[in-house]
Amino acid sequence: MGQIRNIKKTFIFSLFIFSFLFNLYADSIQYIWTGVEKIIAVGDVHGDYEDFVKILKGTELINKELHWTGEKTHLVQTGDVMDRGPDAKKVLDLLMRLEKEAEEAGGKVHALIGNHEEMNIMGISFRYAGYIGVNQFISFLPDKYREKKEKEFRKKIKKNALKETELDSASNNNLEAYWEKFLREVIRNNNHSARREYTDSFNEKYGRWILQHNAVIKINDTIFVHGGISENFSTWKLEKINNLLRRELNMLRIAAKCPYQTQITKPEIVYVSDGPLWYRGLAQRDENDFKEDVDRILHNLNAKYMVIAHTPQTGSIAVSREDMSRFQERIWIIDTGMSDYYGGIPAALIIENGNFSIWTERYDEKQGDSFLFVYYMLRF
Repeated sequence: MGQIRNIKKTFIFSLFIFSFLFNLYADSIQYIWTGVEKIIAVGDVHGDYEDFVKILKGTELINKELHWTGEKTHLVQTGDVMDRGPDAKKVLDLLMRLEKEAEEAGGKVHALIGNHEEMNIMGISFRYAGYIGVNQFISFLPDKYREKKEKEFRKKIKKNALKETELDSASNNNLEAYWEKFLREVIRNNNHSARREYTDSFNEKYGRWILQHNAVIKINDTIFVHGGISENFSTWKLEKINNLLRRELNMLRIAAKCPYQTQITKPEIVYVSDGPLWYRGLAQRDENDFKEDVDRILHNLNAKYMVIAHTPQTGSIAVSREDMSRFQERIWIIDTGMSDYYGGIPAALIIENGNFSIWTERYDEKQGDSFLFVYYMLRF
């Protein structure tokens, strides 16, 4: 019994030291840039790797071999790479590589934290129907765990074949069907071991990388954030928002992994409805009634503009300036619902030498194919 207590003390002490060292590093991450000539901002990707690559190529940030060609351009991806679509891992791998290549070229890749990154780090995306699909689930499982489950599947297939029994098409007919059934079991069972396997494996590489980034940044005179900055949080320093969010997410990440009950204080920013990852007021409030609030928010932030995502703007065959902007073009909403889940259109916001423009892809019904548009619209 005493040995167990000693192990527990050692484990908790190790977590404390790790958390302390993490916080020292987390507090040193840059969040303000000035003198940037060109910025390209992309909203929610939700696992849509193909459309994300299409945007990067269309805006000339990458070449055919998917390597950085954007030179000193700053790419801002405002979060929600995760969930709903199949290829979040491929998007993250690409962002991680481009981050290094852009840095070497004098540019920058800003991968902001979205609410779906938050939920995957905390291990709670399983609670919401349709968030984690089969491909995403399999891609973040540990290799050994995935191989073990697939070995069990093949063994069962072989055994049934030897018995000459009729196979259950829902679980035995093919590997994809097997994983679909298994994922349904994981989603139904809150205590399923596969949830821990998925979350621990995701956090080991990707969660750690995500926590090296910010929730909100300022480039020139523009704020970039996933959900938006409410008036409450507009009185906070950006440094405080970023540092506290990373600390809280890191503690929750550790708590999810800890086999012992770890007491943590109630989060001040993680999963808060008017927090920067979840706030929708700037995208949904009436422009006439909320104009003065926006004035105060931007004044508190010492900014002229804010670029947000999180709230999909869908429903048309093209994305226009009017679709993306609100409050006399001071608020820009760049979530165009480009994933298959929403059926929206791939688009990006370009800010070059103070001028706002939109890159988008539109479907040509006459030609039966897609073609590219860039709307260069000067700001008055």
